Amino acid sequence: MRIYDDIQLDYQDVLLRPKRSTLASRSQVDIIREYNFKWASSAIKGTGIIAANMATTGTFEMAKALEKHNLFCALHKHYDAKELVVFLKENQKQFKNNDLIFISSGVGQNDYDKLADVMASKLVNNICIDVANGYSPYLIQYVQKVRKQFPKALIMAGNVVTGDMTEDLILNGVDIVKVGIGPGSVCTTRKLTGVGRPQFSTVIECADAAHGVGGMICADGGCTVPGDVCKSLCAGADFVMLGGMLAGHEESGGEISKKLYETNELAAKDNGEISRIVQEKLFKKFYGMSSDYAQEKFYGGMKNYRASEGKVVEIPFRGDIEHTILAILGGIRSAMTYIGAKRIKDMPKCATFYRVNRQLNNIFGAE
Repeated sequence: MRIYDDIQLDYQDVLLRPKRSTLASRSQVDIIREYNFKWASSAIKGTGIIAANMATTGTFEMAKALEKHNLFCALHKHYDAKELVVFLKENQKQFKNNDLIFISSGVGQNDYDKLADVMASKLVNNICIDVANGYSPYLIQYVQKVRKQFPKALIMAGNVVTGDMTEDLILNGVDIVKVGIGPGSVCTTRKLTGVGRPQFSTVIECADAAHGVGGMICADGGCTVPGDVCKSLCAGADFVMLGGMLAGHEESGGEISKKLYETNELAAKDNGEISRIVQEKLFKKFYGMSSDYAQEKFYGGMKNYRASEGKVVEIPFRGDIEHTILAILGGIRSAMTYIGAKRIKDMPKCATFYRVNRQLNNIFGAE
């Protein structure tokens, strides 16, 4: 047993230091980046925000909404091959290509068979290999198998939180390593297992390791506001994967429910009786993919050798995703002007952080 004494930080533990800048307006920054990968054959242009491959965020509807703004979507792994191919054909007609779409895969034989069927269509080149524990040997074995079968594909895989495993995955065929264990808002892995690492420190170490061997990272989880996305990009993340920030919208998955609430306002009925006004509010389910709910929904129940590592929440319905996308992109542009980064790729070079004990004044609410 040993203890690492180095301080480990989350996004809320730091703030960016503003600097003198030649940028007079947010309109002068460039948030579109051209990505060139270690293994994948072709370059891709986009802004590195990716919708998480959760059933509630990695939907067809979400993919279309994000692609209008040059953002990525990792489709969840519970679509069948036929559904995916039909969507990819339609999406290609609308956007000319599927460069911003990832097809998700587990590491079982059924996962591989479905992946092979979709890849055979030649409609998509991006693969997201997703397991909870990226330290198990079967992940690298599966990566090697997929890389051998699809040598020109763009492969993202994870999740890990250390530099050594980041390097191992890249050297064995991964282009983008997905980093983060337990930071998600509906993930209970840290609570159940005691395993994890604060996400800001994870991004710094894993980005350094990945870039040293020609790869990239995707920071997966832990962002609650647009400022966290900016901090992640400044810490070295090439891509940032979002779940909770994109949940609860029209384009998100999850069942909608209605609840009635009494307000403090009074109204008179026809008979003269005074009563409180009742309002109807809409909510949408958001759940972790290792939760009891997800296991029951997609796998027929939790296996007796497993425990739930996710939770289910009902969040207020947030309407169309457009306003949330614009808030995130606006935050990134503004952060770039504050630190003097003309290109999104330059954000880490321009970033200096303060360690803080508190970053927000929440006297008027958590928002």
